[in-house]
Amino acid sequence: MTPSETATAAPPGRWTPLLAVCLGTFMLLLDVSIVNVALPDMATTLDASFTGLQWVVDAYALALAALLLLVGSIADAVGRRRTYLVGLAVFLAASLVCGIAPSVGPLVAARFVQGAGAAAMLATTIALLHTAYHGRDLGTAFGVWGATSGAAVAAGPVLGGLLTQGLSWRWIFFVNVPIGLVTIVMARRTLSESRLPQRPRIDWVGGGAFTLAAAALTFALVRAAEEGWTSGQTLGAVAVSVAALAAFVAVERRVAEPMLDLALLRRGSFVLVLVAAALLSISAFAGLIYVSIWLQTVLDLGPISAGLVTLPLSGIAFVVAGGLGRVLHGVSPRWTVGGGLVVIGVGDLLLLGLDGGSGWAAVLPGLAVIGVGTGIAIPTVVAAAMAAVPRERGGMAAGAVNTGRQLGFAAGIGVLGSIFSARVDALLPGGADLAHAVSSGGSASVLAAAPASSRASLDAAIHSAVGGALGTTFLVAGVLGVVGGAVVAVLLHEPVTPPAPGAAVEQPVGAQA
Repeated sequence: MTPSETATAAPPGRWTPLLAVCLGTFMLLLDVSIVNVALPDMATTLDASFTGLQWVVDAYALALAALLLLVGSIADAVGRRRTYLVGLAVFLAASLVCGIAPSVGPLVAARFVQGAGAAAMLATTIALLHTAYHGRDLGTAFGVWGATSGAAVAAGPVLGGLLTQGLSWRWIFFVNVPIGLVTIVMARRTLSESRLPQRPRIDWVGGGAFTLAAAALTFALVRAAEEGWTSGQTLGAVAVSVAALAAFVAVERRVAEPMLDLALLRRGSFVLVLVAAALLSISAFAGLIYVSIWLQTVLDLGPISAGLVTLPLSGIAFVVAGGLGRVLHGVSPRWTVGGGLVVIGVGDLLLLGLDGGSGWAAVLPGLAVIGVGTGIAIPTVVAAAMAAVPRERGGMAAGAVNTGRQLGFAAGIGVLGSIFSARVDALLPGGADLAHAVSSGGSASVLAAAPASSRASLDAAIHSAVGGALGTTFLVAGVLGVVGGAVVAVLLHEPVTPPAPGAAVEQPVGAQA
């Protein structure tokens, strides 16, 4: 919190406010990765299509990305504590609806609302900690907050597997209810309110235009996997996205207090960091849901085992970021962000060899290398964005780069999903319907319906098609990472200045949220 902001007196209980913030942060980040291992069970229970599974993940990321800047400005005006509490309540209620959803449509809608609640929580956590703590206590609080964030991301796949296999996929959402209730009670009693002294005007029109643009683009990318890139739905959604984006630019140029100062986009280094942030999410995380489908529905691993297979990525990223954080702090972002992206891309390319004979161990080296690159790049990407803009715009830059990361994740799921499903269709004999069923996690049903005499050959064909499709998917992700990282390393050479103390804190390791 800056000296110009107002706040009420600090509540009693030295570390209770930190616990209230960390519990909320843990939940919202857990729900990014906890869903992946539950997707095959969701597909079976809800008879979900491949597109439906993509939206279960994408709706949350989209809402989080599209609303983060707008909710942040709302919090500045009405109060960060109030916004955090409202976000908690919305997140909790949406989690309950997710858990009882009778079909994939209501589940996707509830996931979007859940993402909106998560945006309200994430947009306020830093300011709440700045209000509650100062000096050395603030450093300690951020250390605990960062560790909690990393632990949530690392625990997501394993906890998701435990709940899905031990109880039901619905419990990955139900578990938020008791934690959320405790967090609401604790936050009401211990967190202090803070807001800007002069209530700013909220950029509702700009926020609405940006949300529509992001939603329409994501819809187009996801629908392209099923309808094709030249279909009326895909092209119509692209047209809506372009029109909404043009409206957003027009509004931001004229409004007195813009949600995003467009002058920042004239700074080459800032734009490069935004692009790098989006590519980071695409190359490191967007392909994991297809790995989960392969592990569980083709290799017949259980949810717990599938979660353990993908754990090296987030676990190694957490260790690398924690171990090298102090060392990398003074290194130019052209090497940390650009170099980290290249390492991520190399990890993706290590998965090129997947085929019909590949087992779960074949993905471990690639995921481990991706984890190393993620641990190098993520802790510095927000600081690089803040250093590329004037000091007073540091907070806006941090919000923009975090938005770019989430939009990259949402878009990456659509793009890589289109590639994955198209390759399964091309490599698997039997027609589009069979390929669509396999892409959606229905391999077991397909095999059960086949004549006994042909099951062995069909099973081998499914293994070969899905393994080959994964290889192609990670080829694209790897090229994006390597080329994007090389461009950043070559072009991001402008002098940088340290960000304003306490202006913002970067997203935690591995978070898509």
